[in-house]
Amino acid sequence: MKDMDIGIGEGGLDQPRVIFDCDAGGERLAAERERMAAIIARATPAEGCSPRIPISPARGPQVSVTPHVMLPDEKSDDGWKAERTGWRGFKAARAMDIFDDLERRAANRKDKDGNPGVSPFTKGQVNAARRYRDMVERHSAGGMRCSSLEAQRASGPSSGGEFMDAFIAEGDAIAWMRRRIGNGVAMPVRRVRPSARGGERARIIYDRVLVDAICMEGRSFREVLELHGWKASGQNAKAVTSALGKILDRMQFTA
Repeated sequence: MKDMDIGIGEGGLDQPRVIFDCDAGGERLAAERERMAAIIARATPAEGCSPRIPISPARGPQVSVTPHVMLPDEKSDDGWKAERTGWRGFKAARAMDIFDDLERRAANRKDKDGNPGVSPFTKGQVNAARRYRDMVERHSAGGMRCSSLEAQRASGPSSGGEFMDAFIAEGDAIAWMRRRIGNGVAMPVRRVRPSARGGERARIIYDRVLVDAICMEGRSFREVLELHGWKASGQNAKAVTSALGKILDRMQFTA
């Protein structure tokens, strides 16, 4: 039966009645099941990760990574070796970022010979971007602890000296990387025809703004272009991608 006529109250012609569509209700229930299944699928750790990692929707999509640690090795040329440290051979889970998405899309693109595409960024460039992001996030969170340490020092001796030294050193490293980013322009307006850049609405995209938008905020190149009034064309996306690659090259070298 498609429709059910359900009476409310004692009955009678004057009483309101509710019409329930069984088919529509079933469709809504099926759609909700699909939505919940998609959330659980995105929150499930990637294949190869430890089964002890819980399913957490707040974590978002993840990728599997193999943790390593450097250990002394007399047989190697430099005296060190990299050794896997995953629990019982399992991999760890890491939140997926835009660089993982770019690599996945590149792998899905095949050339005429059937070979997978290549990511627009090198491993060194990606490592520099992630290192910058991780340091800034950790340093920003560390500011809360600094406030508590200042209160402790005002009242007496504190054991936070080691933390403060590391906090200051990390701040210096972030400042060095930001100097490497510089105040240059990633997407200049004057060098691009108005019809190609999107008209008079297009604004300059600075190097620091581009790095923070991609690395810190996780925005796509299309979003960065549109937020600055640029046309999200393939040519502009290629130009802004190339600009970010040049900036990340400067950020690769440690201070």
